[in-house]
Order: sequence, then structure tokens, then C-alpha cells
Amino acid sequence: VQLQASGGGLVQAGGSLRLSCADPKRTFSNNAVGWFRQTPGKECEFVAQISWNGGSKSYADTVKGRFTISRDRAKNTVDLQMSALKPEDTAVYYCAVARGSHSGASATSYAYWGQGTQVTVSS
Repeated sequence: VQLQASGGGLVQAGGSLRLSCADPKRTFSNNAVGWFRQTPGKECEFVAQISWNGGSKSYADTVKGRFTISRDRAKNTVDLQMSALKPEDTAVYYCAVARGSHSGASATSYAYWGQGTQVTVSS
């Protein structure tokens, strides 16, 4: 599995960014996909996940109402639309493929991880 995360960058507080996770080899079509984030010295934090067909989604309380996860099965991508960004959202964001068609917030439920994309929110 080769995951390609993109879309990170520098944005002012209150702004928006859209992250995208691509799977060129089309290996996560039947798996849930999640987004996690990590800052130096802290554990990896769950952000959001979406089931294999997009029918089930869940979010961390810290991003609920501001972030939206979606997937395009034709393009084999999973996007994370981030709005109303806050400085505390600054982190490296990773997409990950779950072991099954549905998943949750535990990082151990995810088998494959992308390389990460940096998101920096300035105050």
C-alpha cells in the first residue's frame, strides 16, 4: 500500500485547508481510512475516520464541527476538509488505512500509514 498525503501548508487562524490521501494502487477501496496528527513530544492523535463506503464517519471532539472527512471511491482518495483552523491544529497529519471496512480511533487498528503532511496554523 502506498499512501500519498498532500495539501498541508501554512494558514492563518480561522482559515481552511484541504488534505488529500491518495492510493494510486487502489488498495484501500474496501477499507476504512483515518486521519491522525502528531506534534513533537506528543502521542499520535486521532482526527477522523471514514468507513469503506463512506457510510460511517467519526471525529475527535477537538475537530468536530470544523473538519469534514470524505472519500471519492472513483478516484480512490480520502479528503479532510479543515475549516476554522486554530493554532492548536498545527501538526503533521497522517492518513492511514484500517485493517477492516470499519474502524475507530485507535491507531493500532490501522495497518498502513502515509508519509505525513505538515499543517501550520499561525495566530
